[in-house]
Amino acid sequence: MQEKAGIVVSVVMGSDSDLPVMEEAVKVLEAFAIPHELFLTSAHRTPERTAAFCRGAYKRGVKAIIVGAGAAAHLAGVIASQTMLPVIGVPIDATPLQGLDALLATVQMPGGIPVATMAIGKAGAKNAALFAVRILALEDADLLKKLQAYVRKMAQEVERKHENLKR
Repeated sequence: MQEKAGIVVSVVMGSDSDLPVMEEAVKVLEAFAIPHELFLTSAHRTPERTAAFCRGAYKRGVKAIIVGAGAAAHLAGVIASQTMLPVIGVPIDATPLQGLDALLATVQMPGGIPVATMAIGKAGAKNAALFAVRILALEDADLLKKLQAYVRKMAQEVERKHENLKR
């Protein structure tokens, strides 16, 4: 595993087919200038790789892990079982069940293995990154200001759209 210095958020995927969804998380992290990495591993196909990632994340300075996975979607729970870092799960629509299987697999963790679970798909990936930003902003006043400006901009967009309705 290649060591990357300065990484604060890891965006982990169970398959490269998850990338189009998880890119939404990356866009948010980039907008907030949060150092991040993409990491591909599988709870089932590469359990040792997954365990090594978990063992090293905290030591490398990672503060939050965003995990996208579809189908059985055990990856977020497996990672949460092997680290004390906050894990944020993003269920991916990868089967004929349209992500419901992944949602249930991600949200139904046994007591003691917390995974903050977001919505299925791209909205969930975006919210996962924003949730990570909120966690990081607890200890970073500059990041908090960026987050507050982001929230104000969203509100202004709603107001602008409302005004456009009046025309």
